Amino acid sequence: MPMLDMLLTKRRLLGGTAAAAFVAAFARFADAQEAAKTELPKADGDVDMSAVLKPGPLPDLALGKDDAKVTIVEYMSMTCPHCAHFATTTFGEIKKKYIDTGKVRFIIREFPFDPRAAAAFMLARCAPPEQYFPMIEMMFKQQPTWAAAEDGRAALLQMSKLAGFTEESFKECLTNQKLLDDVNSVRERGTKEFGVNATPTFLINGKRYAGDMSVDTMSALIDSLL
Repeated sequence: MPMLDMLLTKRRLLGGTAAAAFVAAFARFADAQEAAKTELPKADGDVDMSAVLKPGPLPDLALGKDDAKVTIVEYMSMTCPHCAHFATTTFGEIKKKYIDTGKVRFIIREFPFDPRAAAAFMLARCAPPEQYFPMIEMMFKQQPTWAAAEDGRAALLQMSKLAGFTEESFKECLTNQKLLDDVNSVRERGTKEFGVNATPTFLINGKRYAGDMSVDTMSALIDSLL
């Protein structure tokens, strides 16, 4: 083989080797990037979703398609700062990406830790059903102004008036003993039947996850189930 041809062949070989090395390096980089992605949260237990979704003391109010592939049930307390953080920083993006697109069905369950949280849930339940989620959202956004207020009743009344309550309907709601009993029964059922003892707790397709989640973490979890 002529020397020039040999040199050209060697250059091609070296070029091919370099290209192969680059491809291998890129593959290793891609693998590293994949590994660096958000890790899936670790479940702290299993739950029977058919039991979870059986009717309870209060009718479930849900967002999303009934036949969505992923069902998320969130147990929350209205005075819980971690619940407020999830509601104001994560939920909106999850709703847009997964609930509004038919991939996720999302249900809220009441788990009040104190009388003020129970009162907030009662007011949300006394509002028209289509106002339940907007009222929950409003209360979480304004949580510091009412949850820690010296006069909790006055603060909740002011919030409720923004949602259309009068002082009379506000009082009627908060003196409804059956509604209070039902709200507390939802919490007790969550504890006794599904092992909920902290908020927020998410029951997702048969697994229980305790604690707040970022958009990336919950997205990774949902994506793994689709």
